[in-house]
Amino acid sequence: MALLNSAAVKTERAPRQKLTEKSVEVFLKLVPSVSEGTQATQRFFAVFLSVIGGVGLLILLSINILLAQDAFTLSELKAEAKVVSDQREAINRQIEAASSPEALAAKAQELGMRPSNTPVFLNLDQAEQSLANGDVKRG
Repeated sequence: MALLNSAAVKTERAPRQKLTEKSVEVFLKLVPSVSEGTQATQRFFAVFLSVIGGVGLLILLSINILLAQDAFTLSELKAEAKVVSDQREAINRQIEAASSPEALAAKAQELGMRPSNTPVFLNLDQAEQSLANGDVKRG
């Protein structure tokens, strides 16, 4: 019996080994052979990587230059905005000085106007719009 069992084991192993060898051959056929066709040389690969690296550095340099140029433009615009703001404040101060009551009174006297001794106010609440300080009606 022992002889029959050992013979059966040997017959089982033989197909498994052939199957394993064939599967390894099939697996190796999936990966292309390095010796077939043209192979890229190490020098070509080094030149290719150097070109790619150089182009990348040039792109980074150009981006950096553009960002620096925008920074200078931004600082110039901020300085210009400050100058415009200062000019606006100066013009507003001049307008306030010219429209002050003292300045308006001085200009009115230069034109020959004189202040009223009896001021009259218009009362808009009444229907006939009579003057508030007298019975004078417009007519």
